[in-house]
Amino acid sequence: MSKKTIVLGVTGGIAAFKSAQIASNLYKKGYDVHVIMTKNATEFIQPLTFETLTHNRVSIDTFDRNFEYNVNHISLAQRADLFVVAPASANCIAKFAHGLADDMLSTTFLAASCPKLIAPAMNTGMLTNPITQRNIKMCKEAGMQFIESGSGYLACGDIGAGRLADVDDIMDAIEWAIVKEKPLEGVKVVVTAGPTQEDLDPVRFITNHSSGKMGYSVARAARNLGANVTLISGPVNLRKPVGIEVINVRTATEMFEVFDSLKSQYDILIKSAAVSDYGVESVANQKLKKSGDRLTLEFVMNQDILAYAGQHKLPHQVVCGFAMETENLVEFATKKLINKKADMIVANQLTDEGAGFNKDTNLVTFITESNCEKLDLMSKEAVGYEILSRLMTMLMEKRGEVC
Repeated sequence: MSKKTIVLGVTGGIAAFKSAQIASNLYKKGYDVHVIMTKNATEFIQPLTFETLTHNRVSIDTFDRNFEYNVNHISLAQRADLFVVAPASANCIAKFAHGLADDMLSTTFLAASCPKLIAPAMNTGMLTNPITQRNIKMCKEAGMQFIESGSGYLACGDIGAGRLADVDDIMDAIEWAIVKEKPLEGVKVVVTAGPTQEDLDPVRFITNHSSGKMGYSVARAARNLGANVTLISGPVNLRKPVGIEVINVRTATEMFEVFDSLKSQYDILIKSAAVSDYGVESVANQKLKKSGDRLTLEFVMNQDILAYAGQHKLPHQVVCGFAMETENLVEFATKKLINKKADMIVANQLTDEGAGFNKDTNLVTFITESNCEKLDLMSKEAVGYEILSRLMTMLMEKRGEVC
């Protein structure tokens, strides 16, 4: 399979140095990265930096005589799977809005028919100027996607909007935009992720080791495949994914209440959150003090969200749960599948190398009514796509569509 080609446009501005990290990240992910710089951009960062990072020659001048026979800007425009401009100045956005092509970047951008992603970076006054806002609106109406600027202290000394979005957010948006096939377009997916916290008193709570990485990976995979995704997230230290509605909760009760409000709206539910089975019956109003060698607390069972989802699922809905075990993986996961009326259980064993909490990889087994399939060790991102592939087939079968 040939590499996907990404054209990275870099315009003049102090944020241009961040583009080097974007180029490096894209190259490490296996993309064929071609950088086009405006002449003003070369005042902030040297082309050699990008050439070293991407192993491709940087384009600047449309009339450069050191070229191959094919017209360079047309060749790049035809080959590109995605065109990213980061940072994008007010000047270049104005050109894109009005179809102006007076340098290598704007000419190639105008000629390209691939998806286009723009990350603005400029002074607050320039960004909020009605003319700039009108130009951005025009670009969006023409099908260009934007990564919203961040806010904070700017190089000019102002404080406000206009900072280039975080590199991680830009990378996330790129991963979303570059997937051309959207088989889940029009499908509503709800994902739960992370741990819950159950209060003991105003100071302490009980929880578990879930990082939320698996759930967030599944949510991003569903988004990339075109789904409308809602992510119900417990407390995690993860960045909010671009293009996904994230509803933050803390307790099992809060997570249940949010899910209950959505239970008739989803097509696919992926319940990967590690929800506390029990909560304290009576949370202390004041901090619990030491009193003797032992402390006894009464716990009551929380609402079982997966079982509730299985009991209330509509004929077209697909419900997928997770099972983390320390022994008898297939046996316990199969019982969970049956008892919770789920369509699939994604099971993994804490003791397996590469699986478990706070890891970027997972070793999973898919349990359905008719099949038990163990996958090789892979990244949680890859596992997310494997999960969606199978659930998409189930959804089509329930809808009576041809797989």
